[in-house]
Amino acid sequence: MEVKIGVQHAPRELVVDTDESAESVEKTVTEAVASGGVLVLTDSKHRKVVVPADKLAYVEIGGGVVGAVGFRS
Repeated sequence: MEVKIGVQHAPRELVVDTDESAESVEKTVTEAVASGGVLVLTDSKHRKVVVPADKLAYVEIGGGVVGAVGFRS
């Protein structure tokens, strides 16, 4: 699943490909924002992305098809 994270005052968004479900990612984001802590997501290669919750501008969960290449009819 693809998760796009907008960070305040950053010109580019972070894109994380994760094996977690949409519900799990949503719960993680909600808990991070509620606690004022940090958002920690693990990507499909087991690397961690850590973002301070107070710097989040937006989080888009489940956009597009990851790894799609070529023409479609």
